[in-house]
Amino acid sequence: MTHLDRSWSPPPQFGTHSGRNIGEVERWMSGLGGAALAAWAFQRRTPDPWAVGAGALSALLLYRASTAHCPAYAAAGISTADRTNTKRALSGLRGVIVESAVRVNRPASELYAFWRALDNLPRVMQHLQSVTVLDDRRSRWVAMAPLGTTVEWEAEIINEVPDKVIGWRSVEGSTVVTAGSVNFEDDGAGTNVRVRLQYDPPGGKLGSWVAWVFGEEPSVQVDSDLRRFKELMEG
Repeated sequence: MTHLDRSWSPPPQFGTHSGRNIGEVERWMSGLGGAALAAWAFQRRTPDPWAVGAGALSALLLYRASTAHCPAYAAAGISTADRTNTKRALSGLRGVIVESAVRVNRPASELYAFWRALDNLPRVMQHLQSVTVLDDRRSRWVAMAPLGTTVEWEAEIINEVPDKVIGWRSVEGSTVVTAGSVNFEDDGAGTNVRVRLQYDPPGGKLGSWVAWVFGEEPSVQVDSDLRRFKELMEG
């Protein structure tokens, strides 16, 4: 069972728009991001362009949190109110795609074996608190989220070729909607490791931008995680 560790709750649903098109997790993240941006803008004290922009974005995020409605989604015909199906949630332009690669001076078989023992991953992935292996295919992940919160989900391995590739996705109904793969390509003297991650962030692509403001953007995370992986395996 997945859950989100919540230290903040969305505001009461006043003036709810009839066209609900965002889910509960997205409402929560919108409210959290809106409150944080409002506090940051207030601390600026002077009405410079950054503070004005943050204030405007804060108002939009708080509107989304209170109404469960996003005008931009409505105009584009998008709804994230139902995020229970991973394939549907990541279809088209809904998901954010992150790709990164690193070359490691170790055999592909050794790197694959380390990665396949999923509970090793918190050693190299800074934002992971734990990975608990449930069976040969399924695992439970706990990660740090923006502003000191945590998020938990279950994932399953859907594609595996020993010493070459591991592919996974979150199980249906998970709080986090994500899928990805890691490829190990032996070049004779070392291994090229390529990671491709696709995810649907709480708050949509706007939520991804807010996360980047607070230093939690997954594209940055993946690059630094792969550098730590290289250092550990070569050391």
